[in-house]
Amino acid sequence: MNNRPLATEKINEAYRDLETRTTLQIVQALVDDQLHAVQAAQKAAPQIARAAELAAARMLRGGRLIYVGAGTSGRLGQLDASELPPTFSWPRERALACIAGGQEALWQAVEGAEDDFEAGRRDVLALQPTQSDVMVGIAASGTTPYPLGAFAAAREVEALTIGIANNPDTPMVVQCEVGIVLDTGPEVISGSTRLKAGTAQKIALNAFSSTLMVCLGKVYGNLMVDVQATNAKLLARAVRLTMAATGVSEDKARVALEACGYSVKTAIVMLKKGLDGEAAQAVVSRVDGNVRRALD
Repeated sequence: MNNRPLATEKINEAYRDLETRTTLQIVQALVDDQLHAVQAAQKAAPQIARAAELAAARMLRGGRLIYVGAGTSGRLGQLDASELPPTFSWPRERALACIAGGQEALWQAVEGAEDDFEAGRRDVLALQPTQSDVMVGIAASGTTPYPLGAFAAAREVEALTIGIANNPDTPMVVQCEVGIVLDTGPEVISGSTRLKAGTAQKIALNAFSSTLMVCLGKVYGNLMVDVQATNAKLLARAVRLTMAATGVSEDKARVALEACGYSVKTAIVMLKKGLDGEAAQAVVSRVDGNVRRALD
């Protein structure tokens, strides 16, 4: 790592008069600055794609996603992990998250927790990681000891390591197999990396995990066909997705879904191949849940 000051910690000279501006001007400054988050994620697209490709191979071997971070970065990792089961029917036990300071840190800062290298290592080892697992470390600074300790544990078992940081040439991105640099620069409110640095991390995590799920057959076309229909909104969504994939009426889509426990994938195969629920589910299972392969 070089000795230059971290870009995310620099004072942004363009906003030294921030508190003197009108409320609208403050909002505009904060919103406009978010464009840098999008640009940073766009530049990192090749690395995000490589991370998804390598992670897919580990997932096909039964591996788990393990997100690790501190503060805002840790919370964003927890968020990505928690959204995969309802969105893509990804098993909860295969999307885990460790945050410095434990679950309490999701709601309030746990002082000094992010500086504990050994705690990061211990927390990951407690999950009994294997070579099939994928560890996603996240840190705006790229120097946070807690996720770096987690990386050390992951390397011990040759798990895939993916590092996401907002500063280049930092340990988080050089001590892993795939480094994703989101170079967002100084913040409007200096030092508050929950702003555009956090936004860029959220974009990268969304892109990574969603691409991974597409690679694993959780999407048909651009339809989220592995959704868990657990409430009224999602039940209605399942009907709309089935209609969009097959071109049938709402009534026919609903009847098919009811016959297969509201599995959108199975309903699509039922309707397109003229099968009953049991036969369609058997076809879907034989191709590891990939709808396009099931139809072909």
